[in-house]
Amino acid sequence: MYALSAIAGGAATLLSAALVQFAVQPSVPDTQWSCPWPSDTFVLVCAVYAVLHALVLVGVFGFASSGAAGTSRVARTGGALAVIGTGVLLVAELASIPFRAEALDATGPSLVGALFGLGTLLIGVGFLMAGVTTLRAGVWQGWRRYVPLAAGVWTTVLVGLAATGGLTVGVGVYGLCMLLLGVAMRTPVPATTARIAA
Repeated sequence: MYALSAIAGGAATLLSAALVQFAVQPSVPDTQWSCPWPSDTFVLVCAVYAVLHALVLVGVFGFASSGAAGTSRVARTGGALAVIGTGVLLVAELASIPFRAEALDATGPSLVGALFGLGTLLIGVGFLMAGVTTLRAGVWQGWRRYVPLAAGVWTTVLVGLAATGGLTVGVGVYGLCMLLLGVAMRTPVPATTARIAA
């Protein structure tokens, strides 16, 4: 269930980013918080994005509780931060709705933007921590062992992309990372003498 949730949430996030990047034409000024969506459509979009974050949240929780990152304090803390950060993004999506018609630099959108930034940073730091311990734990082998660290590196980069034109592409790559995390969780684990407490 956890893996499938991460796969579904990650794939849908990737596809939605591609849609926005290549198919959606802005219908409101780019200074409006709801851009590129008109105000009424933005409500539905935020609700859909909240569902996608919820799917990813379930997947990230599954990873954090799987033991793939080991059982050390660093591993547990990293997993917890990634889970909390994903939850913050879900809340930020819903918190965006009341401010949909306001300017980007208005107080409400500024606070919600900071909330998105906080959530993204927590996810990035969490996966960086859990990614390092995943490499040390040895539970996952091959390409899978690098996925959490890659997710942490990219999500940290995403913090810097937030105020640029590369945000949509960055979100798409984040979705790909979550998709790969789900695939990694579904891949059978071979017999190993993993150092679980790494």
